[in-house]
Amino acid sequence: MRTAYSVETVRAAERELMARLPEGALMQRAAAGLAAVCAGLLTRRRGRVYGARVALLAGPGDNGGDALYAGARLARRGAGVTAVPMDPERLHPGGLAALRAAGGRLAAAVPDRADLVVDGLLGIGGRGGLRPAAAALAGQVPPGVPVVAVDLPSGVDADTGEVAGPAVAADVTVTFGAYKPGLLVDPGASRAGAVHLVDIGLELPDAEMEALQHADVARLLPLPTASSDKYRRGVVGILAGSRQYPGAAVLTVAGALRGGAGAVRYAGPAAEAVLAGYPETLIGRGRVQAWVAGPGLGEGRAGEVAEVLAQDVPVLVDADGLRGLDPAVLRARTAPTLLTPHAGEAAALLGVAREEVEAGRLSAARALAERYGAAVLLKGSTTLVAGGGRPVRVNPTGTAWLATAGSGDVLSGLAGSLLAAGLSGADAGAVGAYLHGLAGRRAAGGGAPVLAHEVAEALPGAWRDTRHP
Repeated sequence: MRTAYSVETVRAAERELMARLPEGALMQRAAAGLAAVCAGLLTRRRGRVYGARVALLAGPGDNGGDALYAGARLARRGAGVTAVPMDPERLHPGGLAALRAAGGRLAAAVPDRADLVVDGLLGIGGRGGLRPAAAALAGQVPPGVPVVAVDLPSGVDADTGEVAGPAVAADVTVTFGAYKPGLLVDPGASRAGAVHLVDIGLELPDAEMEALQHADVARLLPLPTASSDKYRRGVVGILAGSRQYPGAAVLTVAGALRGGAGAVRYAGPAAEAVLAGYPETLIGRGRVQAWVAGPGLGEGRAGEVAEVLAQDVPVLVDADGLRGLDPAVLRARTAPTLLTPHAGEAAALLGVAREEVEAGRLSAARALAERYGAAVLLKGSTTLVAGGGRPVRVNPTGTAWLATAGSGDVLSGLAGSLLAAGLSGADAGAVGAYLHGLAGRRAAGGGAPVLAHEVAEALPGAWRDTRHP
């Protein structure tokens, strides 16, 4: 499990550790890890550190100090290191002294022929994007020169991933002690590049954000036993599709059949299309252990969704089923509810602009879970699962090729089937998103357009990947 922690939690752990260490020891640990990653990057790009030209964008705080101390280590290995300060009068004194002693120098601007730029402008406490002086320095990075961010790309909110103004776009981020939510959640995650975690010895409490890994998913997957039959494994009901959108029913059923439940029961007007594609499907209403309601329903079918929500079984609500949901109705349910909106649908549920959701995905997911008393899977460039009494989970799998018609229907069926097989709303959402992302990567191969039904067909391979990596 990859875990992430808020700035407040990290700062508290740092203070506790610093009280037990010699002065400056913690910064030296961070600087050593940062220098090692920079040295590795330089070696891969040009064969050696000696003779490389490194520019440090140095802010006035400890973040700048980390960069200066790391620069001193690189200078001792023969790199030509230049520090470009945001404010020369406020540079970290110890870091500056170490850099100068190692042969580094100060300059007013980023050299034109740098091999590597280190972003040490702002630390994890920065808020609201880069101020003009910092933005001007960041704007001096020559095109094509790799940027390594210290702890977090400057201008990204460490707690939320929000970018409220100019911000550094890093190729690599070296973060210390713990992942921060802003490194895992877009738009901040898209500016972090490859993230390297340096262990500096922090003792941390329970996580505030999680990202599942293969072993976590394998542990949660429902597996049949010798005594299993199709009913014991769970039956998922599918209320999806319409005469206008029969494909939504077919794709939702496709995902559900590969989600671990023993049987899929379809209730809707697209039965002929569903049976043509998947003759294993049961047709008509009957007893189920969970429902998926909404994909491709079209307008005027809110009553059918309400009937499903009135049943005392887990329900996943997606797409057209999300229209006009009453928070009071959902909060009164005793069985789990999982909502799976994209940003536009989330905005409608919250009564805000879509842009507000896109800019603050983490806060939007949490707000939806709180308002509706449900687990929420917020789809998008970073898929988040909030609610269910667990830390927010961020999905680490996927590919941009999954942004294709019907892909969300497959995900809904898959997650709904996991609900019927006995997973909680939050677990079904997180495991479903993980498998869906792996299947998308498999279907895209080396990078090519995929169709939604190809994603469904790749799900068995994704299951095997998690259990036999």
